[in-house]
Amino acid sequence: MNLASLHILNYKNVASADIELSKGINCFVGDNGAGKTNVLDTIYYMSFCKSYFGLPDSQNIRHGEPFFVLQGRYETEGRDEDVYIGFKRGSKKQFKRNKKEYAKFADHIGLLPLVIVSPRDESLIAESAEARRKYADSVISQCDRQYLDGLMAYNRLLTQRNALLKQMQDQETADMTLLDVIDQQMSALGTSVSTKRREFVEWLRPVLNRFYAQISSEAETVGMHYVTGLDRYDLYAGLVEARPRDLILGYTSRGIHKDDIEFTMGEYPIRRVGSQGQRKSFVIAMKLAQYHYLTEAKGCRPILLLDDVFDKLDGQRGDNLIALTASDEFDQIFITDTDMSRLRAVLSRAEKGFKIFRVSKGEVKEEVGQNEKA
Repeated sequence: MNLASLHILNYKNVASADIELSKGINCFVGDNGAGKTNVLDTIYYMSFCKSYFGLPDSQNIRHGEPFFVLQGRYETEGRDEDVYIGFKRGSKKQFKRNKKEYAKFADHIGLLPLVIVSPRDESLIAESAEARRKYADSVISQCDRQYLDGLMAYNRLLTQRNALLKQMQDQETADMTLLDVIDQQMSALGTSVSTKRREFVEWLRPVLNRFYAQISSEAETVGMHYVTGLDRYDLYAGLVEARPRDLILGYTSRGIHKDDIEFTMGEYPIRRVGSQGQRKSFVIAMKLAQYHYLTEAKGCRPILLLDDVFDKLDGQRGDNLIALTASDEFDQIFITDTDMSRLRAVLSRAEKGFKIFRVSKGEVKEEVGQNEKA
């Protein structure tokens, strides 16, 4: 699968761009703030129905304009897929596949598999367990619609349970009948979600180690481990046991919404012992492992976005990453960088065609004579 062409109108600082893309490597070079990341964000948007940065759609519209439009033409399995997104202030967002509007955005998730590697990913190590759960959920949901449906149903029940707990706090006597029904349903859904999360982490771990060893020249050993209360209790029994405490707290203190994924270097959490370069190498390796997970699950290679990935890597790690990204282990790749010499180092080793685009103040221009290696 590859993105053949991209049209952008009024998205962030990009006023208008029509881009014909390489099936191999697409490099976007320019100063910080020029709009390189905004271009990559439009590609992410067309896979996930939202910005990578979590902004409301109204904040993605170019300043002073009333709307934005994104269009992409994909070539996949011998056919074209046309994606259209339009949003106007005060109106409902339109999201169309082959001119047919989606009834639910969730129906689009997984159609266009994509992996992004960004400086923002380092927050997965430093931030709360919620960020790591969301990471696992977003990857699994791309290739397992049943998982996405189950997770959404669990979260709806969790919201209902918390509302019921607050309501019951104000009552002198508590009727546990409805609470018991919710707990039974949450238990079945949560156990299934937890099992699939564990399977995902266990599949990813050895591939993560392989990529980290390639990037770091085998300098350290890393790992990831799924941490869940379901190792200590059956979910239904745990919810029942926690009821008295939950009634006092007014929220649900046990369940898969409390689970975590622990990232380690050696025997210690990487957030405590890892340097900036080691942490960055870890998240890059994890995202490349994710790429292979999606390839196996979907039966096709995802699009790979590499946003400013070489910054803060030492020379050796940077060279190792260049060798990886230039290999034939990946198909269509989008790379942003401020350093043209680094990009040329990638392209000099590339085993695939490429194009170079200069980005300045939101304008995107292809470099003449640089496109498509023979």
